[in-house]
Amino acid sequence: MSSTDVRKEAEDSGPSGYAAARLRLLTEGAQSGPPRRTALSALTDEWLTGLFGAGAQGLRGVSLVAVGGYGRGELSPRSDLDLLLLHDGGDSGAVAALADRLWYPVWDLGLSLDHSVRTTAEARRTAGEDLKAQLGLLDARHIAGDMGLTAGLRTAVLADWRNQAPKRLPELQELGAERAERQGELQYLLEPDLKEARGGLRDATVLRAVAASWVADAPREGLAEARRRLLDVRDALHLATGRATDRLALQEQDQVAAGLGLLDADTLLREVYEAARVISYASDVTWREVGRVLRSRAVRPRLRAMLGGGRALSGGKQVAERTPLAEGVVEQEGEAVLARAARPERDPVLPLRAAAAAAQSGLPLSLHAVRRLAATVRPLPTPWPAEAREQLVTLLGSGRPTVEVWEALEAEGLITQLLPDWERVRCRPQRNAVHLWTVDRHLIETAVRASEFTRRVHRPDLLLVAALLHDIGKGWPGDHSVAGEIIAKDVAARIGFDREDVAVIAALVRHHLLLIDTATRRDLEDPATVRSVAEAVGTQSTLELLHALTEADALATGPAAWSSWRGSLVADLAGRVSAVLAGDPLDEPEAAAPTAEQERLAIEAVATGSPVLSLRAQTEPAAEDRPAGDPEPLGVELLIAVPDQPGVLPAASGVLALHRLTVRTAELRALELPAGVDGSALLLNWRVAAEYGSLPQAARLRADLVRALDGSLDIAGRLAERDAAYPRRRGVVAPPPRVTVAPAASHLATVIEVRAQDAPGLLFRIGRALEDANVRVRSAHASTLGANAVDAFYVTGPEGAPLPVEEAASVARKLEEMLRG
Repeated sequence: MSSTDVRKEAEDSGPSGYAAARLRLLTEGAQSGPPRRTALSALTDEWLTGLFGAGAQGLRGVSLVAVGGYGRGELSPRSDLDLLLLHDGGDSGAVAALADRLWYPVWDLGLSLDHSVRTTAEARRTAGEDLKAQLGLLDARHIAGDMGLTAGLRTAVLADWRNQAPKRLPELQELGAERAERQGELQYLLEPDLKEARGGLRDATVLRAVAASWVADAPREGLAEARRRLLDVRDALHLATGRATDRLALQEQDQVAAGLGLLDADTLLREVYEAARVISYASDVTWREVGRVLRSRAVRPRLRAMLGGGRALSGGKQVAERTPLAEGVVEQEGEAVLARAARPERDPVLPLRAAAAAAQSGLPLSLHAVRRLAATVRPLPTPWPAEAREQLVTLLGSGRPTVEVWEALEAEGLITQLLPDWERVRCRPQRNAVHLWTVDRHLIETAVRASEFTRRVHRPDLLLVAALLHDIGKGWPGDHSVAGEIIAKDVAARIGFDREDVAVIAALVRHHLLLIDTATRRDLEDPATVRSVAEAVGTQSTLELLHALTEADALATGPAAWSSWRGSLVADLAGRVSAVLAGDPLDEPEAAAPTAEQERLAIEAVATGSPVLSLRAQTEPAAEDRPAGDPEPLGVELLIAVPDQPGVLPAASGVLALHRLTVRTAELRALELPAGVDGSALLLNWRVAAEYGSLPQAARLRADLVRALDGSLDIAGRLAERDAAYPRRRGVVAPPPRVTVAPAASHLATVIEVRAQDAPGLLFRIGRALEDANVRVRSAHASTLGANAVDAFYVTGPEGAPLPVEEAASVARKLEEMLRG
């Protein structure tokens, strides 16, 4: 059925006909996108015109006006109807009766309605007091009644807006900044608000309002298409959910993608991010121009008065001062612009030189400069000349200003022109809650973080380029570190590094996760651990760069990826590897003699026949000594001595879970007691941290541990009750757990690695399963990133030897089946 037929059906059947026609339009009618939004607006106009005509017979000086999104003709399936009943102040009773004739049918159909009844003077007064109302009236559109009344309102509101622009535009910018602080940036969020997040539909509407003020206008290229794409996504979201929502939740993304004919949810997010990036960049440029214009308006009268009529003015216009920044680049009015003598068509290094100069000066790159460079500059030769490579390194080492300058180059396609491999990571989402950014922004953030460490490495240029390229393999099949190594070799050679430097950059990309993964998941006392890292790294200089890159990468990922605890482990590992690379011998470890404290606890445990523990809270660093927002303090040392018996690991880990203590590292070993002491003891030397709140009292932990070991404390039942009392928010389905055996990770034990969704009691469940498999846990290393736990267990058979290959595989398989079940 055509949209004309749909409107005919609505006209013939009244409100019920409109509802049927609306439903038909949304399911079978006009093509999705702008045609359907236009048809839905037109259909609604005709229905409301009919209601108005029936209720306003003989009534003059009244009009029905659509405002906001409806005024723009952008009705999504579940959009509000924003309506204003405008009147000239005549018969108030008749106007109120007409309002009832209009609003009640809308409510009866279950449509959302934002309505008001005002005179022109009242509407203008409200707009003057409420910025949101004023923006809505800028899009006022006549539907029915006195067209002259509507036209008068539009004219008056627009004149008010332009007259009040010097005051209202700064207010509007401040509101946008507050909204961005609350909602985040659309181009990086996994569950974005399509309207309110920065770069969303609200910002696109704001740009229209700024243009209407005549103060400044947004860059038009791609803006209409970006707005259309976000509206299309919102339409599909409304149809998928049946609700008036702007939040693109994870569980709806596949259905929305299918509704738009896209390949998958990642493709959907990438299109959303690209649209948001266009709007965000246009907003940045526009607000800079607004600030420049408003400042010049404020300064010009004072200048004239001070200089007696304009010695600093030319033709009535203020002469802008130009300060040289670099060859072909100057500063003008707070922006880096091209010098008048610059010739981009003859100077292929100019884009990088201009970008580096802008970032070093903390200035934005002028929109006109970037566009001129994109349109006229010649490609760089391969390999790049030395100056181009140096300017890239300078840009990457400029700290926080690098981000804005890089985004300006990327908005006009200059980054992919310089680095074609960038296209695959551009706007690529990362479906991991630990990551704050898309892949491309994460790479730039890593370079920004790496710039803070350039004084502690001998080759800062290699560090910065490796930071830029370390995740360049994402988006390719297989391990992104392996794919990235190949790409990094090609890019580094094209940039102009020599063969030795190319090899170092490639090694840094290949092993950028080596230190953090090893430090948090392996036993650093095991010589095999340190030896394997030393063999992979190769040289002291590469280790120095890799240590800095590891920290920069983690800091750029998000708060959950780096902490005092992780930093201390990585530094410990780097120190051990450095010693090996320096030629120090790496001796096989001997069983460490127990300390006096450990021996005392063990003797007491054997003598009393029950657990004894010590909680050393004084090793916890004070809050002021930890980095701001550190999510993982180093933890405190927990020593537990228990008479040798089965079930110690699950009992201890279960009690800690009940008390909301997170286990960072765990070591369990048998102690040889002094002569004359009958019996044997197990010693647990663990580092734990409170999930929140303060640490529990040692006496309470001991009492619960005694009950857990004698079977009177139902740990599994207590954990299940707690989970039931605090159900988790519905969200994306977690991938299934995976349990593997790490080959050759240790000569002293078998290393079993568990990757699973983090949950209270996970270590308890694993410990119980390993106990059931009749294996002994020598040590455990727990690591949590966001919702994902990666725990490594060093296990042996009952006699203390590593498990045979087949037995190890069987234990891993049974453990995975237990976690899946």
